[in-house]
Amino acid sequence: MTLLARLQDEVKSAMRAREKERLATLRLIMADIKRIEVDERVEMDDDRIVGVLTRMAKQRRDSIEQYRNGGRDDLADKEAAEIGIIEAFLPEQLDGDELDAAVAAAIAEVGAVSMRDMGKVMGKLQGELAGKADMAAVAAAVKQKLA
Repeated sequence: MTLLARLQDEVKSAMRAREKERLATLRLIMADIKRIEVDERVEMDDDRIVGVLTRMAKQRRDSIEQYRNGGRDDLADKEAAEIGIIEAFLPEQLDGDELDAAVAAAIAEVGAVSMRDMGKVMGKLQGELAGKADMAAVAAAVKQKLA
């Protein structure tokens, strides 16, 4: 089952169960996917949908930080709930050890020895770890290994 079909099934399930918050978040996801399909005249595959979901989760993490700084914990809690729904459709995230192993393997494969080679390493890792790890954390791990 494709990710798009799974999302559509979840929308139907949320409608039947009358889960308003979950349904609203799922509809936001579907609207974003549909917008991209119409704007770019493409059919979304699972990799592109994972990219959309990753971007949406990152936007919500940034919003949570802003809301907490502004003293709006109610809005931050709403965003956190949306992250939980979005992340349910993302591939399982790598833990610290797995991330370090992937970074070390990429550095060895590319033959990187200094910070000047960071672009090569990141280019290799972006394809492998898309949706599986936060790329900011990946970049920090690469910097740490190359420094």
